[in-house]
Formats: sequence, structure tokens, C-alpha cells
Amino acid sequence: MKKRSATKTKQDAQSLEFDTKDLGDDIRASGAGRVLRRGASKPTSILLDTDLVERLREAGAKRGLGYQTMLKVIVREHIDEY
Repeated sequence: MKKRSATKTKQDAQSLEFDTKDLGDDIRASGAGRVLRRGASKPTSILLDTDLVERLREAGAKRGLGYQTMLKVIVREHIDEY
């Protein structure tokens, strides 16, 4: 009989907890999330200064987002200003 690792057990417990959560009938209607991906996406590549990435990480953390998603939010919200 194989012994389960602590990591595997922890992942199983997290998966079980997630599966038992009630997210409601329609998560969009609940306003609990925001859909950022609309239609087709095109991969891009840009070089950002290290301090800018750090600022994006900090701003994203306040919203529970990663820095790349935070960058997409900023671009989407402010593109019409230019």
C-alpha cells in the first residue's frame, strides 16, 4: 500500500472543499466575478521595467489579481482616454 504525501492530501482536501462550495446558479448574475476574456485573445509580448511589474503586482494583490491580469484591467479601463 502506497503512502500518500502531505501535498497530495492537502490538494485533495482543497479540491473537495472547492467542489462542495455553492457558487449559485449564475455566477455572472451574482456580480462575484468579472469576465476579462471576451472572444478571441491574441498573445503579445512586451518588456516592462522591474519597478512597473512590482507596482502591478501590488495593485493586483489589492484586487486579488495577478500582475498580467491587472495590466489587462488597466488597459481595458483606460484605452479610450488616448
